[in-house]
Amino acid sequence: MTSGGTGLNWGFVLLRAAIGLSVLALLFLSQRFWYRALWRVTGNWGKRWLRIAARASYILVLVLIVLAVSDGFRTGHGRILPRGTMINILAGLWFTSALFAFLSVKFVRALDWIWRFARLRLHRPGAQPMLGAGADVLPNPSRRYFFRTATMAAGVAPFVSVMYGFAAERLNYQIREAELPIANLPPALNGLKIAQLSDIHMSGYMPRSQVRRAVDMANELNADIAFVTGDFITGARDPLGECIDELSRLRAPFGVWGCNGNHEIYARAEEAAQQYFARYGMRLLRSENAQIAVNGASFNLIGVDYQRERALNGRRVQMLPDIEPLIRRDMPNILLSHNPNSFNRACELGIELSLAGHTHGGQIQVEILDHRLSPARFITDYVAGVYHRPLFLPAHDDRAWHAAHSTSQFGISAVNGPLSVLYVNRGLGTVGAPVRLGVPPEITLLTLRRSKD
Repeated sequence: MTSGGTGLNWGFVLLRAAIGLSVLALLFLSQRFWYRALWRVTGNWGKRWLRIAARASYILVLVLIVLAVSDGFRTGHGRILPRGTMINILAGLWFTSALFAFLSVKFVRALDWIWRFARLRLHRPGAQPMLGAGADVLPNPSRRYFFRTATMAAGVAPFVSVMYGFAAERLNYQIREAELPIANLPPALNGLKIAQLSDIHMSGYMPRSQVRRAVDMANELNADIAFVTGDFITGARDPLGECIDELSRLRAPFGVWGCNGNHEIYARAEEAAQQYFARYGMRLLRSENAQIAVNGASFNLIGVDYQRERALNGRRVQMLPDIEPLIRRDMPNILLSHNPNSFNRACELGIELSLAGHTHGGQIQVEILDHRLSPARFITDYVAGVYHRPLFLPAHDDRAWHAAHSTSQFGISAVNGPLSVLYVNRGLGTVGAPVRLGVPPEITLLTLRRSKD
């Protein structure tokens, strides 16, 4: 058993290493591709000094970008480049757009190669000729023009999309409203309004002024209580104190509450975040609960730090391992857990409502193809919005995912009995590239309703 478990752990480690190396290889190949393209283009320029200036400028900018990226991996307190400079922003924009443009160009060229290969196969000696296709064996200028144009469009489109996602959609804060049917909700809590913020990621990409704008928009909702579900910052050198100082401006009669996200763990800022919350009269719950009385009725609020699904050695661990004593049976329970994958376990434990973030809704989503296509699908079945699952259903029951999938899209009538509800906030900030496409930042107003079950 030990040997098998060790093998599984090594398999997990090797898989993560393979994914990491593949990403690095793609980044290297994309930069090499565009470097060679620049060299070819400038090679046709008549003036030698102009060629040298263009190539040297490219290399200088690329070095600055690499230094900016390395800042994110350094564990010390110093920075190579100042926080919030255009170089930091340019780094995220360039690597993202260059990578996707490289992949798009290669995809079009692969289609061209497949087309030519198929035509040659059709006209090989002994093959059955296609009606009227004999002339196609000759060079086809229209095909060459089509694929040349498609290649140019494929190379330009990612750069345009990334710039749009940075300049427009990243700052297009939207209010999303949802009514959540909650099992065991007392009549006095019917209509309780919750404002939720998540994944602020205050950093060089998210200035303090934008956090202030989001807080002002949340205050205009006149919610009864406010929740912030983790990832206040991105890295250890980001201004956690400034972020929570802005969050302290949230106004709600029954207080401002929060939980830590995975980036607080990476930054080793879990305790600091809790202390900042307390300094401003707010509460950040870390495997803690509190009973909140509203209009003569109460609900039990539980908060946890980021819930890992695997230990560092790759072994699966149980989520929400120590919160069972915090759950109340005499009132509804609301769980603040940054990772939406804790929902299955929360449902099994009998928690009526879970609020999460973490996914950013995928941050980039191509709804023109399929609204379910999202990068977040690689880490969770719960990407964004409302999900339901039969209350007390075992966490490992695969049928529950189908129930959650169907009820999140087609209503809750497909499942009989009381339901556990999850809401996944799409977040405010970004990670990696400062870009959002198809997934604008979100400020949520949730209204609790008595379930009919």
